[in-house]
Amino acid sequence: MSSDINDLTVQYEEDGVVTVKELDKVILSKGAWSTIIFRYQDLDRKKNEYGPDKFTIRRYQKRGGQYMQKSKFNISSRDQARGIIEALENWMKD
Repeated sequence: MSSDINDLTVQYEEDGVVTVKELDKVILSKGAWSTIIFRYQDLDRKKNEYGPDKFTIRRYQKRGGQYMQKSKFNISSRDQARGIIEALENWMKD
C-alpha cells in the first residue's frame, strides 16, 4: 500500500502489460478512513484493447502510516452508475 493518499491507485500491471488502466480518481474523504472513487478500464486480452469505462468505490483505513484497503464496491455498468446518481440526486432534494 501507500503512505500518501494521492498515490493510491487501481492501475495494475502484469508482465509489463497494464491490465487495469486507471483513467481518473476523486478523493471523496480523507482521514483515518478515506474514500476514493476510481474510473478505470480492463484490458481485453483477446482483442488487445481496453473495454468500457468501469467505476469502483474503495474505502481505506490508515494504520501505522499506511493506507490499507478495507472494502470496495464495483459499479458494474453505466446504467447502474446512472441509477446511483439518480437516487442520490433525488435524496439530496430533501
